[in-house]
Amino acid sequence: MDGTGLPEVRSTCAYCGVGCGVLLRPDGAGGLAVQGDPDHPANYGRLCSKGMALGETVGLDHRLLAPRAFGKDVPWDAALQLVADRFSTAIKTHGPDSVAFYVSGQLLTEDYYVANKLMKGFIGSANIDTNSRLCMASTVAGHKRAFGADTVPGTYEDLDQADLVVLVGSNLAWCHPVLYQRVLAARQSRGTRIVVIDPRRTATCDQADLHLALKPGSDVALFNRLLSKIAQGGHTDPQFLQHTVGFDTAVSAAQQDEPSATGLNQAGIEAFCNLWLVTERVVTVFSQGVNQSASGTDKVNAILNCHLATGRIGRPGMGPFSVTGQPNAMGGREVGGLANMLACHLDIENADHRAEVKSFWNAPRMPDKPGLKAVDMFRAVGEGRIKALWIIHTNPAVTMPDANKVREAIAACPFTVVSDVTAQTDTARLAHVLLPATGWAEKSGTVTNSDRTISRQRAVLPAPGHARADWEILAEVGQRMGWATAFDYPSAAAVFREHAALSGIAADFGKDFDISGLALMDDDAYAEFKPTRWPVADNKSRDRFFHDGQFFHSDGKARFVSVKNKSPIAKTSQLYPYVLNTGRIRDQWHTMTRSGLSARLSTHLPEPFLDVNPDDAQTLGLSPADLVEVTSATGKGIYRLRITGSTQPGHVFAPIHWTGENAPSARVDALIPGITDPVSGQPESKATAVSVSRYKAAWFGFAVSVTPISLALEYRATARTENGFRTELAGRDSHDDWEATAREWFGLPNATVISATDPARNAHRIVLSEGSRILAALFVSQRPEALMRDYLASLPDVSPQQFLSGRAPAEAADTGPIVCACFNVGMKTILSAINSQNLMSVDDIGAVVQAGTNCGSCRPELADLLNRNVSKTNPANLQCNEA
Repeated sequence: MDGTGLPEVRSTCAYCGVGCGVLLRPDGAGGLAVQGDPDHPANYGRLCSKGMALGETVGLDHRLLAPRAFGKDVPWDAALQLVADRFSTAIKTHGPDSVAFYVSGQLLTEDYYVANKLMKGFIGSANIDTNSRLCMASTVAGHKRAFGADTVPGTYEDLDQADLVVLVGSNLAWCHPVLYQRVLAARQSRGTRIVVIDPRRTATCDQADLHLALKPGSDVALFNRLLSKIAQGGHTDPQFLQHTVGFDTAVSAAQQDEPSATGLNQAGIEAFCNLWLVTERVVTVFSQGVNQSASGTDKVNAILNCHLATGRIGRPGMGPFSVTGQPNAMGGREVGGLANMLACHLDIENADHRAEVKSFWNAPRMPDKPGLKAVDMFRAVGEGRIKALWIIHTNPAVTMPDANKVREAIAACPFTVVSDVTAQTDTARLAHVLLPATGWAEKSGTVTNSDRTISRQRAVLPAPGHARADWEILAEVGQRMGWATAFDYPSAAAVFREHAALSGIAADFGKDFDISGLALMDDDAYAEFKPTRWPVADNKSRDRFFHDGQFFHSDGKARFVSVKNKSPIAKTSQLYPYVLNTGRIRDQWHTMTRSGLSARLSTHLPEPFLDVNPDDAQTLGLSPADLVEVTSATGKGIYRLRITGSTQPGHVFAPIHWTGENAPSARVDALIPGITDPVSGQPESKATAVSVSRYKAAWFGFAVSVTPISLALEYRATARTENGFRTELAGRDSHDDWEATAREWFGLPNATVISATDPARNAHRIVLSEGSRILAALFVSQRPEALMRDYLASLPDVSPQQFLSGRAPAEAADTGPIVCACFNVGMKTILSAINSQNLMSVDDIGAVVQAGTNCGSCRPELADLLNRNVSKTNPANLQCNEA
């Protein structure tokens, strides 16, 4: 069945906080066709490479299909009763604060709401926190300090209407490509200027009018300089300042900061300040480079101070804008999914708020203080204070700082439950009970994106096996713990209606979050619900906040927060002389439990890497393609070296995505200490003191195989391919018989083997086949082999003898490494087009081979290929920028 007769369903992308609309059409055989929704206000039909590949991630090979307790499949009744009993026993014996939930921005709002209600209103503890603590908790704290509520003032339309967009700690081109394309479209239509503030030169810098490569962590000093210039030059909005408190004190503090702390030259600082000052329509977009810091909240408030001082907030084309990392991080904030929040932006330490929520829920108890935030929660688990832990749709054994200790803590917890779509994660392997949850394409509910737009996520595929919706699982555990009526929900729509009704109480307290106009929505209206930006009272929505000077502090005024630049937490030393920064890459997501299933997404950067400045590489005696060992006070890792000028001398960068499942020695958060922002509790992920040295391997290997290999080697990095898997290997051990080793590693004792050996280089090539079909191959030598890796990874239909050569036949098409994941266009295809058709712009490339014409996140790489080609062929050495 090809699915052409099946209906197309509107839903929402499962990745970042942009919240793109998607059109989904099942193929009738478990697969899914995906395209962008042209009517959704977040993306108007555009999708990034990850969104376009969603249909490649819905297979069942990796899925958890039945509840599992202590290693054995069990019925749902037994699993749920076990969870309810063990949590009830822990609470009765040790008190409500002896249990904890750690949840995720992957949950739908309805799931989040039930989890928060169960923990805070019925268990009676605030020990529920979310992996959003690692992403945007500092923004929440900064918003609350300045505005009196966690309010996002503006909308995506402000990007379309701005004359200046400042991107702070945001690689928008890779991490939020659809929004980046909106910025570039504004540039094309109205001449919008772009400033990037980032220690690294990222893909986003390609189109920047100004890139300020400031010292990591020095954002406060830069924005304090801007605030000082605003005050000194008379650029304030005196009328708007009447709606604020603390301006003079904040300016006085700002003037004490030295701009030199940024490491920028005076000309660059003044150019930025002057551009900001003379451009009224300015949007300051900030993301993880601001949030993931031990002073992240202060960084947020330094930015907000500048917008408050000028009144550039809540009006078209102007305002501060936090872009979130997860599809429903905002929904989690709305329901109170953080340990220091109550529900609907109400305050857990406010007695009146607690009383109203307790009454609304008819709850037996309510905590009167914040619970354990993520880092503290897992410390408490390690110290034995948490007796029962429920982890839902997240992978803290990889993603938490000091990840080795967190993994040990989870393993030692007396009772751990994990709800997820797969048992194949570092965290799931530590659980006593595994509960199979429905996945993205099987779930029904709502999500809220970065600009407060609530969208429906709709189920288009049936739940596989015994998988169930998360809100159902949580509600039934609540019922089995003795609260049958409170958790007797007939549908996700019923949960949403209750959530909407509770928001009306928050509005009565003068809070911002109000969707009470949706509280009477029936099931049919819920099913047809269209994207709507909150607040929604009496079925009327509102676009922007604060243009009228009305804020959510008790006096209705905003607060300037006096902040001073703090020295970086990464104290380099002779032992640890470099500063490690971490972040995302273009085509992967979190710990790759979804994106890693797509062969297309795995081709761009298939191996964990460390970016090192050329000067540092020379000092360390490193060469391209070396493996390097990175060591910090908390752990160590091994990464492939990339020598690049994108990082400053003394600083290195590694991506966050690899896990014990695919690259056990590259779990980057094992290197990161659990140092947190004192206000938000968000951990510092951008500045860790480390040492870097060459990994002295006895041998290096490259393997391809039909099935994955899982080996306890010092270095192994596996990625999915169209026909199997590719793996980079290295070790310090010795092997006398590589043919026998290959048979053992691939689990192919009876395969036909053809091999070749070069004793001078101690190089070995082994191909294992069955008839004419190649099942696996291993290439080993004392140095990394120069092979046509992307060609070999495709497991082409050639003879074992040809495969053994490590090269494609002369007549075979070798497209090279993938550059454009949206259309699967390789580097050699692009270079061939440039040379054969004399292409001179990125748009020319797109017109010929499609690369760069969808999400645009590969356009900086296309420009780089063009520049390198032009520099070889054009005597004027013309510089080609992305068009």
